[in-house]
Amino acid sequence: MKAYGAIFRIRFQNSLQYRMAALAGMATQYAWGFMLILSYSAFYRADPAAFPMPFSQAVSYIWMQQSFYSLFAAYFFDADIFEAITSGSIAYELARPVSLYGRWFTQSMAVRSSRAALRCLPILLTAFLLPEPYRMVLPQSMAQLTLFLLSMALAASVVVAFNMLIYISAFYTLSAAGVRMIAAMVADFLAGAIIPLPFFPKAVERVVSLLPFAAMQNMPLRIYSGNIAGQDALLGIGLQIFWLLALVGTGRIFIKKALNKVVVQGG
Repeated sequence: MKAYGAIFRIRFQNSLQYRMAALAGMATQYAWGFMLILSYSAFYRADPAAFPMPFSQAVSYIWMQQSFYSLFAAYFFDADIFEAITSGSIAYELARPVSLYGRWFTQSMAVRSSRAALRCLPILLTAFLLPEPYRMVLPQSMAQLTLFLLSMALAASVVVAFNMLIYISAFYTLSAAGVRMIAAMVADFLAGAIIPLPFFPKAVERVVSLLPFAAMQNMPLRIYSGNIAGQDALLGIGLQIFWLLALVGTGRIFIKKALNKVVVQGG
């Protein structure tokens, strides 16, 4: 565990150096957040009763999503991992006395966390200072906030565990670009990155809510906004734990099989 802690700290500190990229990303999240909220506002004014969640919940959902976008977005991949596989420098990774899966998992989590740390506070501060009805509201209780924080950590872990399967697929393909693009688009859409899952047709939502994508940003954002509370929130967290264990277990099996057949040429 000490080794993984050192890996996380080094990668986290290294990623904090990219402040201009963080500022550019922050500007994007501001613009995207305002655009989404104003778009939803127009639809809500037409017929508020037609929507499955109050406008205040939708606003909190969007602002929290934009604040921690780099933590939740499935399309954020670590290019260093793909480079290690395709270039053959994975040989150096295998020489290190730590699990390759654990190292990559920790490395990915550190990069995501550092990006979120650079962007979240200014966006959250702005969201809390906006006039109503565009202001993000605090959770109704400490219990709700606690469940949100737990769910957020699990959601980020599920995203990384899902991405690990995409990294591992690079062992079997000449280029992982196709798998990477398709998997990221499907995951983000079904996780509620485009529209919240309650806005899906009910028959579709019932199916999607059981998939691993519902254990990503969908769950913590709906818990924070108050759309999911009480027993439903606990069941949602249980679903996140199940999918995290399932994805990590699957990833470890596949990476073990890949490493048993991998051949590093050159040198």
